[in-house]
Parts: sequence; C-alpha cells; structure tokens
Amino acid sequence: MRQLPLGVRLRPASTIASFAAGDNAAVLAAVERRALASGGAPLWIWGSPGSGRTHLLQAACARAAAAGRSSGYLPLAADWIAAEQLAGLDALDLLCLDDVAAVAGSNEWERALFRLLVAAAERGSALLIAAASAPAAVNFVLPDLASRLRASEVWQLRPLPASAQGAALTERAKLLGLELPDETREFLQRRLPREFATLCSVLDTLDHEALAAQRRLTVPFVRELLARAR
Repeated sequence: MRQLPLGVRLRPASTIASFAAGDNAAVLAAVERRALASGGAPLWIWGSPGSGRTHLLQAACARAAAAGRSSGYLPLAADWIAAEQLAGLDALDLLCLDDVAAVAGSNEWERALFRLLVAAAERGSALLIAAASAPAAVNFVLPDLASRLRASEVWQLRPLPASAQGAALTERAKLLGLELPDETREFLQRRLPREFATLCSVLDTLDHEALAAQRRLTVPFVRELLARAR
C-alpha cells in the first residue's frame, strides 16, 4: 500500500528513528504500535508547541507505509482543509489528524469527525490524533464526539530538556547524512530559541542549503545563512 499525504508534503526527516525521545520513550513506542495496529480506540497525543506532535504523526504515516499499510496525515488547522475532506478517510489503515482542537466548536466539523470515528471503528482503521491539550480540555460541543474522544488512549509529550538537545541534534544530523561539527552545533544552540523543534527545522534548512552550495556547515557559512534569513 502507499502513503497518502492528502495534499500535505510530509517531511522526509520525520521518522520514528529521528525522533529524540528523551522522556517520551513510552509515547514513541505507543505511536509505533498504533502505526502497525488495526482498530482500537483513537490514540491522542498532546503537548506544548515544539514538543514533537507533528513529527510523531508524520513518522507514524511513514512507519505504516513502510509496513505496506495505507496512511494519511491531515493538519486540521490549515485553512485550505474543509470538513467534507474527512469523508471516506476511514478506508485508510492509519489516519493521523493534527491540531484537532482547531475545529472544536464547529458543528460541521464535529459532525464530520464523529462520522469518521464511527466509520473507522466499524472498519478497524487506526486513528492517531494530536492537539495542544488532552481531550477532556478541548471544548467539543457534540456530546457523542466528546465522549468518544475522551475514551482515547491519551499520552502527554514532554519537551526535550535543553541538556539533551545537543546530542539529539548531532544524531539527527547523522540520520540526514550531514556532518555537524561541535562548534557549529554550539553556535546554533547559542543563537536560536531553546526549542528542539526550531533547531530541527533550521537543521533541515541548513542541510538543503549546504547541499545546494556544496559547502560544509562551518560557523561562518551558518552565520551567513542565518543573517540572510532575517
């Protein structure tokens, strides 16, 4: 089976292997199990911005696809996505819905979500859902939808501590096939916000730029790229 991005370009770097687990090893294991499983209650992961929610959902899609399962990722906060696009997605083996709280309170969206949950349960499709809050803290107005989502398997993501970010960034660079000298990594950590998601996003961009310019990631080159991006 193939991976269905549903109009969203999945990041190649978002894999199970590249996720820096830190205190989230149990969450990572639960996500991988759901990527390969059929049926069951939805799995809901929540955490603050930058904790890795989107990474895990896209990694689950990639893991499912590698196992021959159809999968799809849909960011519900995107303004180009409409509620009717949920129709028929229960045909996928795995569906990952990001930022689901963004549509809470919309009658059209909540009814579409409820129909999807019912159809997925009947077919045995796996659902992986992410939000900034636990399901009980999201203001769904349709009682049947709220009840089903509160029955999800719920996991909280903990941000990667600053003390672990350096080693995790070096490991991510290796997975990208990128040489990241220690002095360059330390420079990035001094110059950028202490959110691992931000560091990873910048590293992905630097990987592209270094390949295009056929340059190593020296401090002067990285300083030049960061200055150009301002």
